[in-house]
Amino acid sequence: MVEQSALAYHARYRGKIGIALKAPVRNYEDFAIWYTPGVAEPARAIESNRECVYEYTNRGNTVAIITDGTRVLGLGDVGPEAALPVMEGKAMLFKYLGGVDAFPICVATKDADEIVNLARWLAPSFGGINLEDIASPKCYYILERLKRELSIPVWHDDQQGTALVILAGVKNALKLAGKKLSEVKIALIGAGAACISVARYMQIAGARWGNMVMVDSKGILNESREDLKNIAEKWAMCMRTNRDGISGGIKDAMRGADVCIALSKPGPGVIKKEWVADMADDAIVFACANPVPEIMPWDAKDAGARIVATGRSDFPNQVNNSLGFPAVFRGALDVRATRITDEMCIAAADAIASYAETRGLSEDYIIPKMEEREMYVTEAIAVAEKAMEQGVAARAIGEEELESEIREKISVSCVVSQPWV
Repeated sequence: MVEQSALAYHARYRGKIGIALKAPVRNYEDFAIWYTPGVAEPARAIESNRECVYEYTNRGNTVAIITDGTRVLGLGDVGPEAALPVMEGKAMLFKYLGGVDAFPICVATKDADEIVNLARWLAPSFGGINLEDIASPKCYYILERLKRELSIPVWHDDQQGTALVILAGVKNALKLAGKKLSEVKIALIGAGAACISVARYMQIAGARWGNMVMVDSKGILNESREDLKNIAEKWAMCMRTNRDGISGGIKDAMRGADVCIALSKPGPGVIKKEWVADMADDAIVFACANPVPEIMPWDAKDAGARIVATGRSDFPNQVNNSLGFPAVFRGALDVRATRITDEMCIAAADAIASYAETRGLSEDYIIPKMEEREMYVTEAIAVAEKAMEQGVAARAIGEEELESEIREKISVSCVVSQPWV
């Protein structure tokens, strides 16, 4: 059983990450260069020109993974200590897939302003900040404040990462179904940070607000949902989506929909077969809850869905955030982007979708698999180029040099440091 193996191997290695030296130490005299007295020279250089920190230190390849453990995937509010193995896993993916040195920072506070201050205080040591598994609605507040107040990339993977990967998959699924994003009706099951971001990215990419219908635990979002007026993000969805003013529950949202994107609670049975059967022809179902999707893929297929995606690696079409964040940060860091824009995320989604299309789309292959490492190179380049195009990159670099740097950093990162025992 994977659960038993997970405990055994986590105990064997005492976690998944550690610190390795980059610079050589041939003998103890070398510390005169790497530490005192030699280290005073780069310190003085940085003091006189703060940008030199990227030349003389590893700051440009580091990301802080910050969480309070209140919304850990599939587990909920487990606290900072229990979140640590998850954040170590995130750091492992950052390094293995993107060549990024990421550090878990699990904080003993749930106060949004304290988390903001922590990130601000830590910012001089890091090239970017990844907010992770922080409950809504405070995750919106923290992200927006840090994007305004810091001059390094900040993103919330549960929002931007989830949204861009799902967008990539939906785009390719629609190509197979012969439908246009601007015309399809989309049912969104769930109204948390992930689903709201998915809706926003779908709209940026061409979907119409009025063609989306969103459902939370109390029903469909519409202008009559006055219980949501004090939740800004949900109320905005009430005002923007659901052109026809539909009310009811999940089955009503799915009726006639071309696409169903579910990011709600683990199933099975959250979505019923008969509700899928009521969708449009060639329906597309993304059942993304973990560890068990809202409806099992075979049930969705039996009910008439043409294409089904889940968050599971043991089913076709896994929607996995690891397809996004390592490459997005790789590209952003390599051009010293001051922020991660929506356009950079859409560029990442397009790169993911295009890569899969070049490999040959099918109903069981609408999105690349995690092991397709060339995709990360392609995606990182697209993100970096978009950052330079938008003027949010502090470093300009030519196309060939950019690809060479990215390819080298990603290719050397997959070397396993220890054998399995």
